[in-house]
Amino acid sequence: MNLFKNKIFVKGLAYDLIGMATVGIPVIGPFLDLAWAPYAAKKMSEMYPGRKGKLASVLVFLEEILPGTDIIPTFTLMYLYTYVWKKEPLRPQVIKVKSY
Repeated sequence: MNLFKNKIFVKGLAYDLIGMATVGIPVIGPFLDLAWAPYAAKKMSEMYPGRKGKLASVLVFLEEILPGTDIIPTFTLMYLYTYVWKKEPLRPQVIKVKSY
Protein backbone atom coordinates (compact mmCIF):
# COMPACT_ATOMS: atom_id res chain seq x y z
CA MET A 1 0.00 0.00 0.00
CA ASN A 2 1.47 3.34 -0.92
CA LEU A 3 1.78 6.45 1.23
CA PHE A 4 -1.11 8.24 -0.47
CA LYS A 5 -3.53 5.42 0.35
CA ASN A 6 -2.30 5.35 3.95
CA LYS A 7 -2.93 9.08 4.35
CA ILE A 8 -6.43 8.78 2.90
CA PHE A 9 -7.20 5.86 5.23
CA VAL A 10 -5.96 7.64 8.37
CA LYS A 11 -7.78 10.87 7.48
CA GLY A 12 -10.96 8.91 6.86
CA LEU A 13 -10.72 7.14 10.20
CA ALA A 14 -10.18 10.47 11.96
CA TYR A 15 -13.20 12.03 10.24
CA ASP A 16 -15.35 9.00 11.10
CA LEU A 17 -14.29 9.19 14.76
CA ILE A 18 -15.07 12.91 14.92
CA GLY A 19 -18.48 12.30 13.36
CA MET A 20 -19.20 9.49 15.82
CA ALA A 21 -18.01 11.49 18.83
CA THR A 22 -20.99 13.82 18.65
CA VAL A 23 -23.23 10.91 19.71
CA GLY A 24 -21.58 10.94 23.13
CA ILE A 25 -22.22 14.62 23.80
CA PRO A 26 -25.68 15.04 25.29
CA VAL A 27 -27.87 17.97 24.14
CA ILE A 28 -25.10 19.72 22.17
CA GLY A 29 -24.16 16.72 19.97
CA PRO A 30 -27.01 17.06 17.45
CA PHE A 31 -26.23 20.76 17.01
CA LEU A 32 -22.58 19.95 16.39
CA ASP A 33 -23.75 17.62 13.61
CA LEU A 34 -25.33 20.62 11.88
CA ALA A 35 -21.87 22.19 11.60
CA TRP A 36 -20.00 18.93 10.98
CA ALA A 37 -22.21 17.64 8.12
CA PRO A 38 -21.25 20.26 5.50
CA TYR A 39 -17.59 20.13 6.53
CA ALA A 40 -17.52 16.34 6.24
CA ALA A 41 -19.20 16.53 2.83
CA LYS A 42 -16.58 19.02 1.63
CA LYS A 43 -13.73 16.83 2.87
CA MET A 44 -15.23 13.73 1.24
CA SER A 45 -15.42 15.46 -2.14
CA GLU A 46 -11.81 16.64 -1.76
CA MET A 47 -10.56 13.17 -0.85
CA TYR A 48 -12.45 11.40 -3.63
CA PRO A 49 -12.75 13.62 -6.72
CA GLY A 50 -15.16 12.98 -9.54
CA ARG A 51 -18.61 11.51 -9.68
CA LYS A 52 -18.12 8.96 -6.89
CA GLY A 53 -16.79 11.69 -4.60
CA LYS A 54 -19.85 13.85 -5.23
CA LEU A 55 -22.16 10.95 -4.46
CA ALA A 56 -20.18 10.06 -1.34
CA SER A 57 -20.26 13.67 -0.15
CA VAL A 58 -24.07 13.69 -0.39
CA LEU A 59 -24.22 10.40 1.51
CA VAL A 60 -21.89 11.59 4.27
CA PHE A 61 -23.89 14.81 4.60
CA LEU A 62 -27.14 12.86 5.01
CA GLU A 63 -25.49 10.39 7.38
CA GLU A 64 -24.26 13.18 9.63
CA ILE A 65 -27.49 15.21 9.53
CA LEU A 66 -29.93 12.37 10.16
CA PRO A 67 -30.34 11.32 13.80
CA GLY A 68 -29.10 7.88 14.79
CA THR A 69 -26.86 7.38 11.76
CA ASP A 70 -23.63 8.79 13.20
CA ILE A 71 -22.29 5.31 13.86
CA ILE A 72 -21.95 4.55 10.12
CA PRO A 73 -18.26 4.89 9.16
CA THR A 74 -18.88 6.56 5.80
CA PHE A 75 -15.28 7.64 5.14
CA THR A 76 -13.96 4.18 5.91
CA LEU A 77 -16.59 2.53 3.73
CA MET A 78 -15.69 4.86 0.86
CA TYR A 79 -12.02 3.97 1.28
CA LEU A 80 -12.86 0.25 1.22
CA TYR A 81 -15.03 0.71 -1.85
CA THR A 82 -12.37 2.68 -3.70
CA TYR A 83 -9.20 0.79 -2.79
CA VAL A 84 -10.29 -2.71 -1.70
CA TRP A 85 -13.62 -3.82 -3.16
CA LYS A 86 -13.52 -2.07 -6.55
CA LYS A 87 -10.50 -3.51 -8.23
CA GLU A 88 -9.82 -1.66 -11.44
CA PRO A 89 -7.44 -3.38 -13.85
CA LEU A 90 -3.98 -1.89 -14.00
CA ARG A 91 -3.09 -0.03 -17.15
CA PRO A 92 -0.20 -1.57 -19.05
CA GLN A 93 2.97 0.46 -18.80
CA VAL A 94 4.69 1.57 -21.97
CA ILE A 95 8.43 1.09 -21.88
CA LYS A 96 10.52 3.23 -24.21
CA VAL A 97 13.55 1.51 -25.63
CA LYS A 98 16.41 3.52 -27.03
CA SER A 99 17.47 2.50 -30.48
CA TYR A 100 21.08 2.95 -31.48
